[in-house]
Amino acid sequence: MLPPIADRFVAGESPAEALEHVRQLNDNDVKAIVNLLGEHYDDRDAVAADAAEYRRLVDDIAGSGLEACISVKPSQLGLDLGEDVFRAELTRIVDTAAARDVFVWIDMEDHTTTDATLDAFEAVAHEQGGGVGVCVQANLRRTRADIRRLADVPGKVRLVKGAYEPPADVAYTDGARVDQEYRSLLEYAFEHHDGGIAVGSHDPEMIEHARALHERYGTDFEIQMLMGVREDTQYELADEYEVWQYVPYGERWKSYFYRRVTERTDNLRFALRAVLSS
Repeated sequence: MLPPIADRFVAGESPAEALEHVRQLNDNDVKAIVNLLGEHYDDRDAVAADAAEYRRLVDDIAGSGLEACISVKPSQLGLDLGEDVFRAELTRIVDTAAARDVFVWIDMEDHTTTDATLDAFEAVAHEQGGGVGVCVQANLRRTRADIRRLADVPGKVRLVKGAYEPPADVAYTDGARVDQEYRSLLEYAFEHHDGGIAVGSHDPEMIEHARALHERYGTDFEIQMLMGVREDTQYELADEYEVWQYVPYGERWKSYFYRRVTERTDNLRFALRAVLSS
C-alpha cells in the first residue's frame, strides 16, 4: 500500500488499484491514460514481464467498459537493449490493443531516444491505420520539423513543454522561449493535423490558447494532465472538453513520486503539509 502522500500522484501498486482510480475519474467525466511505472531496463526478462502486463491491462480495460487507454515508455520496452527489442514488444502491445479497441500512447523520453521513438510510432501507426499516439516536446529545437513530419501519420500527437533537461545545443532552455515555441507548435498542429491533438499541459494560458485554436480551426483536441495536479481544474474542464488524466501505478513508484513532488512548488508544499500533519 502506498503512503498517504504518494497516493495523490500514483494510483497504487496493482492494476486493480489503478482501474479503481479510473472508475472514480470516469464518474467525474475524466478519462484515463494508464501507465505501468518502469524505465531504462537492461534485462530482457524485465522488459518481457512489463510488456505482458500491458497486454493484460489492455484486456482488463476492454472488458471493463472503462474510458481508458495505456501509455508505454520506449526504454521500458527494451530500447536500451536495442531498437529491434523495442519495436517487437511495442508491435505486440499495439496489435493486442488494436484488436480490443484500446488506444496506445508512446511516451517520449530524453532527446537521445527521439528518432527511435518517432520511427517506431510511424511504423505501427501506418500498419494499424491509427489507434496510437506519440508525445513530442516543445523545448527540443528539432520538434518543429518533427511535428511537420507527423502531420500525415494516422495517429495522435501529444504536445508537452518537456520535462527533461537536454543540452542547449538541442533544446531551448529559457522558459519564455519554450512557451513561445509551444504556442507556435500548437497552432501548426491545429491547422495541419487531422488525427487529433493532445494538449499535455497544466498551464492555463496554453489551454486557453488551444481552446481559441479549436474555435478557429475546428480540429479535434483533448486536454491531458497528470494525476494529483490541478485535479479540480480537470473536472471543471471535463464539463466542456475531453480531458484525460495520466494515471501511473506499479511497484516502481518511488522515483516517479519524488519527481512529481520536487518539480512544482505547489506539490512540494502539499507534501510538507502532509508530513507535518501526520
